[in-house]
Amino acid sequence: MNPNVVNPIDLAAAASVLPAPWESQLLEQVGTAAVKVLRMDGRPLPVEVHDHPEVLLVLSGRLELQLEGVGLTVGPGELYRIPARAAHAVRPGSEGTLLIVEVPEEE
Repeated sequence: MNPNVVNPIDLAAAASVLPAPWESQLLEQVGTAAVKVLRMDGRPLPVEVHDHPEVLLVLSGRLELQLEGVGLTVGPGELYRIPARAAHAVRPGSEGTLLIVEVPEEE
């Protein structure tokens, strides 16, 4: 077998075995980007700021996001990019599975 061929990752299964909601698991490293999955459980998360951009893809459910003071909803199958150094928080009601891609360097 070719060592460069990797089996597909079942994202729902990976999220279902996480020890707790809001604790992400690194699935793959692609160059400098970290690809993670997490399970949301409806609870809000406080404001945070990262030095790097991140992309959020809602696999199931919905993400209630607060970005720079503006509320928005990201639904299943939708992707949202948070710019580097943008203040963001998770609002109550965010439930389902989320894929996160963190890119440590600014474009």
